[in-house]
Amino acid sequence: MGVKELGYVIVQTAKMADWDHFMTEVVGVMRGEGAPGGGAFYRVDDRPFRFWIKPGEGEHFEAAGYQVADEVAWNVLKEAIAAAGRPVEDGTAEEAKVRGVTAFFRTSDPDGNGLEFFHGDTRDDVAFVSPVGVSGFVTGDMGMGHAVFGAPSFDATHAFYRDVVGFHDTDIPRFNMSGEPNDPGMGFAFMHADNGRHHSIALGEMPVPPSGCVHLMLEMKTITDVGKCHDRMRANKVPESATIGRHVNDQTFGFYMQTPGGFDIEIGCDPLVIDPATWKATAHLVPSEWGHVWAWQKAMEEN
Repeated sequence: MGVKELGYVIVQTAKMADWDHFMTEVVGVMRGEGAPGGGAFYRVDDRPFRFWIKPGEGEHFEAAGYQVADEVAWNVLKEAIAAAGRPVEDGTAEEAKVRGVTAFFRTSDPDGNGLEFFHGDTRDDVAFVSPVGVSGFVTGDMGMGHAVFGAPSFDATHAFYRDVVGFHDTDIPRFNMSGEPNDPGMGFAFMHADNGRHHSIALGEMPVPPSGCVHLMLEMKTITDVGKCHDRMRANKVPESATIGRHVNDQTFGFYMQTPGGFDIEIGCDPLVIDPATWKATAHLVPSEWGHVWAWQKAMEEN
């Protein structure tokens, strides 16, 4: 019943032009074709889209779409989620065609974070060509990256993903972000799918942000790609959310910047690749080996 990978994300926005500039000229992804209703597809590999940006009245992360192994596993998962008391809505055949999948259903976790689960996926022979020269993104059987959600009902939401959906714990730390000795810390759950990516989903013991997402992560092929993206962020005056650094748990080298939708995107490379069959969950004490000074930390230091 486990999840294979993160397949795509869907974002609603009133800033279509800002998103297009951000995706193509800053991140360096490629425009796709065929998005309905005035929307836009963006691709990072041989899937027709990984990002679907849809016009709407405001900024909202609609859903992260995760792939399961096959129709049997998909039906079992749908029944398990319904039995856990979460809403389940089957997508129509036309909606599945737009997504490039055989079938999917919509649901949400106990904190209301939007999810879609699908089986059957689409690839094509259109070569990825970045408009700004990114050499490529690391996807394959590890999926497009990861999504991080706020989970104020942390224990219940963590249990939903672990016991109902079938993600597996990779790292379950509590991070003291303030540095105060009496701070009990903030719970996190980094969870892997049935592939080598350290985590395909993560939860933070925090309110669900107004944007509907904490951050997304894309993995670039080289440190040079990451560095040039950082330069494009600065040149385009995109807010930097966290400086360049390296994480302890997944060893990713990279930085964070703010999307037009208000949530962050992590751009990284050179992560740890795990063996999902043998991995034993860890509990690291700090999020980063070095770097990753957050914008809020900078603001506090300046006051």
